[in-house]
Amino acid sequence: MTEQTATKDEGDTMKKPPRARVSDAPLPDEETAGAKLERKRDYLDGFLAKKPENVPTGDPGGELHQTVIDALKEIYDPEIPVNIYDLGLIYNVEVADDVDVVVTMTLTTPNCPVAETMPQEIEMRVMGLPGVRDAEVVITWDPPWDPSKMSDEARLELGML
Repeated sequence: MTEQTATKDEGDTMKKPPRARVSDAPLPDEETAGAKLERKRDYLDGFLAKKPENVPTGDPGGELHQTVIDALKEIYDPEIPVNIYDLGLIYNVEVADDVDVVVTMTLTTPNCPVAETMPQEIEMRVMGLPGVRDAEVVITWDPPWDPSKMSDEARLELGML
């Protein structure tokens, strides 16, 4: 096999990197299916467990923002056995620089039996979190809620997947 060379403008020569060849690839029987699955699982576990770096605490992915979302995931709709976050009722969570939290949400219908109590419960739960100065819940009907806003976990729980 001959070495390939490339010429720079100045007349110097440098070696080209070796080309990838099919014969260099591992044969399918060299790695068992279980080993391949374990390698993929290790990669995914590390990828999913990695936290965003240098994110301010109130920004999405930040510690306080995630704490608010985790608290919202503990509140369940009384008629549907799914938490309000996975149900898709929470449209936005904003944490201001002065650690005031605004949760924008909707309800499944305007005639929802918890229309008066749910926002108060959310407000009290969020205000009780360490580091939160104040909390406000804003109810919106635009866009209206529909089942497409649910997470895959909620759909699975309800047998819709």
